[in-house]
Amino acid sequence: MANFSIIVAKRIFNAAALILAVVILNFLLIHIAPGDIVDTIAGEMGGISQELITEIRAEYGLDKPLYEQLALYVSKILQGDLGHSFFYDVPVVDLIWDALPQTLLLVITALTLALVIGTVFGVIAARRPNGAFSHFITVLALIGFSAPVFWTGIMFLIAFASFIPLFPPAGMADPGLEPGSLDYYLDVLHHMVLPVVTLALIYLAFYSRLSRASMLDVLGSDYVRTARAKGLSDRVVIYKHALRNALIPIVTIAGLQFAQILSGAVLVEAVFTWPGLGTLALEAILRRDGPTILGILFFSAVVVVIFNLLTDLTYNLIDPRIRLGGRE
Repeated sequence: MANFSIIVAKRIFNAAALILAVVILNFLLIHIAPGDIVDTIAGEMGGISQELITEIRAEYGLDKPLYEQLALYVSKILQGDLGHSFFYDVPVVDLIWDALPQTLLLVITALTLALVIGTVFGVIAARRPNGAFSHFITVLALIGFSAPVFWTGIMFLIAFASFIPLFPPAGMADPGLEPGSLDYYLDVLHHMVLPVVTLALIYLAFYSRLSRASMLDVLGSDYVRTARAKGLSDRVVIYKHALRNALIPIVTIAGLQFAQILSGAVLVEAVFTWPGLGTLALEAILRRDGPTILGILFFSAVVVVIFNLLTDLTYNLIDPRIRLGGRE
């Protein structure tokens, strides 16, 4: 038990150090990049005097040396304060919490859809590795890997929102519907179809190939041959014995890829005008809203660390032979 506590303490320390390094690096990259909120304000006003520029920089604390700005920002982060948005004039935390549910709805739905369907496709393909369906999975993976997510979204918009108007082209729900009503939720589901399918397609192809390869590897194991020699049905061997171990690399990749699919959601939200963190980040970048950009980047880093930990814990549910206490 004591050894397990030491390992947990080391992981927490390493995670905290990693997040701190990400915070510092993001801060330096944002402030080293040319332009800031003052340039945006000046552009929207058609030009302002040097005195007003100096006053605005002082108001936002941009006149201080970079190291003082960094020290102040890190101290606020340690207190749970992500800063105040320059453009929206509200706390960054409020902006993130307002946009987060929409992004989570999109990302979790797409990841779950890709993970479940991709795993099922891979298992079916592994049972007949030289069959037609296995070749179909290979072609699907090639298409999914080759097509950029924003291009796929635009093609879906042209095909199913313009040429064949089956789905709405933008937004999360029609503005005339009352939130909380059944019609509102059905309309949200209707709006979700295109962005969810767009985001899930590339990961569906990936998990199909991964689960196929993992199942083929497990099906060649000694314990699977022993189970079949005992007379167990093919269904029991596949779904009770082989699939549990084949899921381990799939769950690993799913946990680690959450950050990647979150970044993919930025492009999907931009294409379909989905009101989530991706749209908020894009607007903050265009408006040079540094605190909002840094807040979203910090939140994303924390999410990655948490999901990595949850991935480790999920191992124990899938394969009881794995013990966190025995891993360094």
